[in-house]
Order: sequence, then C-alpha cells, then structure tokens
Amino acid sequence: MGKSGGMRRARWVLTPSAESTRPVIYHCISRVVDRRFAFDVDEKEKLRTFMRMYENFSGCRVLAYCLMSNHLHVLLEVTPMPLGGLTDESLLKRLGAIYNEAQVDEVARELAEARQKVAAGQGEESVLVGRIHERYTYRMHDLSEFMKGFMQRFTQWHNRTHKRRGHLWEDRFKSVIVEDGVAAKTMAAYIDLNPVRAGMVEHPEQYRWSSYGEAIGGGAKGDGKKARAGLVRALRAHKGVAADAAFWKDDVALEYRKILLAGAGERVEERVEQSGAMKRIVKRKGLTKDQLDAEKQRLLEAEEKRMGEIPFGRMLRCRVRYFTDGAVIGSRDFVNAAFDSARERFGPKRKDGARAMRGSANAAKGLLWSARDLRVHL
Repeated sequence: MGKSGGMRRARWVLTPSAESTRPVIYHCISRVVDRRFAFDVDEKEKLRTFMRMYENFSGCRVLAYCLMSNHLHVLLEVTPMPLGGLTDESLLKRLGAIYNEAQVDEVARELAEARQKVAAGQGEESVLVGRIHERYTYRMHDLSEFMKGFMQRFTQWHNRTHKRRGHLWEDRFKSVIVEDGVAAKTMAAYIDLNPVRAGMVEHPEQYRWSSYGEAIGGGAKGDGKKARAGLVRALRAHKGVAADAAFWKDDVALEYRKILLAGAGERVEERVEQSGAMKRIVKRKGLTKDQLDAEKQRLLEAEEKRMGEIPFGRMLRCRVRYFTDGAVIGSRDFVNAAFDSARERFGPKRKDGARAMRGSANAAKGLLWSARDLRVHL
C-alpha cells in the first residue's frame, strides 16, 4: 500500500526470452532504513556472499555491483529459463547454492521416487516431477525474487548477529531497465565509481566491495573471475559475448579502465620540502589539469571513433538521478520500444517514451535517453 492507500504500482519489467539474443538488464538500488550506516567490513563481505549464492541459485547474472555503507547497487542480467527447463541434475546443483546438503539430498530422493513412478506408469512426468521442480524454479530467472532472496537472507543474518529485530531495508528496491551496449557499460562504470564520488577512495580498484575492486584484487576466493566475467558481459553483451572471464584480458579491461579513468580523474600526490617544511602537492604527470583533461579526451575520442560511442567522463563524476529514477535507460529506439510494450502505464497524452537527459547527464544527450523527464536540478 502506498501513502495514499491505493495499490502499489507493479514494477516495470521486461520478460527475458530464450529465443532472443537481447539481454534483459536492470540497475537495482536498495537503501537501509533511515539511510543509517549499517554495513562495516563484515557486513559487506556477508552481503556479497549472499548475493553470489543467490546468483548461483537463480540463474540471474550480476554484471556489476557496489556495496556501500548504507545502500547497494547491482547491475543484474535476468536470464531466461533454458528451453525445456532444468534437468534434475541442474536443479540439484542450483539448490546446493542456498540449501544445506541434507536438504538437497531430500529433494534428490523425492525426484528419484517421482521418476520411478513415472517409469512404472503411475503418473505423468509433468505432474510428478514437474511439481517438485516448480517448488523452486518460480524463484529463478526473476528480478524481484533474486533481490528479495539475498536481501532477506542478509537481513536474517544481520539481525541475528546484531541482536536486533525489524526491517533493515527501505520499502522496496528501485530498478531501472538498461539497454545493452553504451547504456550497460556506462551504468557499470557509474556503479563502480560510487566510492570515488563519495570520497572513500581515490581509485575504484581500491574499494574491495565492488565489481571492479573484486575483478582487480580478487574476491573471497582471491581470483575475481566472477566479477571479471560480469564486467565482460556488461561491456560486450551487445556483441553477443558471453560472461566469460577469459575475455577480460582482451581489450575489455583496457576499455573499462579508460571509462573509469575518465570518471575518476587521475592525480599523483607527492610530498616536497618547501621552506624547511614538508608540503603535499598534487602533480599530474608533467601536465596541467587542462592538458591532462585534453589528453584524456583525445584518447577517449579516438577510442570512441572505433567504438562508435561518446565518452561521459565528467558525467560519471556526478550523481545522475536518471540512473536511479529514469525507469528505462538506453537508445531512443530502445526506450520507445519499452514504452510501447507498457503503454498502459502512461496517460493518453503521452505519445512516445524517450526523454532527453539533462543536468548532470547532459553529456549523454543525443545518445542515451530516459523514460522519465526528471524536472529537478540534477
């Protein structure tokens, strides 16, 4: 129920299809109640653990993420259920991501008994076996179930650990539909630059609880393969490239580094002696700030001519509300297609969906559009 007492509006979602080559991607944001700083080192590690557990269970794919002290960002690809559904072996493997061995063994026993009955002609496979699968598969390949699952699991752990009760997260998470290609790679960089914009670190790889920090420094297992695979998919899904960490060392790591460099800025701090006292100064590798910005712009524009895209460095240094409240982000055609598929969400006077992004997002004007026209100073 909303504040007005009416029914809460259904979330705007797209349905992934096994026949389609276009991925379904969302930028998801959730904040702690009262936006208090609730997550320290242990909490962030546990939150990432649960996120990865539910990624393995659900079949959804985390492309990028950042776990801050009072909120989180996840760039999530909701993949379609495989054609023909899951095999028993695949189902049991997924269950092992969030259930203990005894629980998985019990489901395996149920499935074996159901298969025996089918073989003996005592029922149809779609009923006897299908109902066991359905107990779990309804929570797979689904945006809301993924977010709800790992956030609830974390809340239970957090409340038990800190001997507290009640809600941990604000009402419900926000989600923005993101087109693959320019929009997805821009959103990934925006997410990974969160701790830089907040002044927590100078360089994005210094923050452990983000996709780029994990990709560079390694996660709990010390290899960072999951994070690298997700970022490969974020940057190359529009070219049909799978989420495979092996592609990271091609040109993906370099391209992403350039995007992050443009968004974070670059500086080298040194201590020098002046008049008998030590003073910290900022040097920029022999270039003035304007010269460095011009050089970055030249390198990025050369890259963009090859990629057919536009650099958004200055934009990524700012908070862009369109990325959290824009509903749909992508090319004009993509946003309009999403608008047409959900025409009932809008009034009769609305003719199309695409709205130019303004304010801090003005750098993306002409390339990225939003489904919402945010009439505020951004």
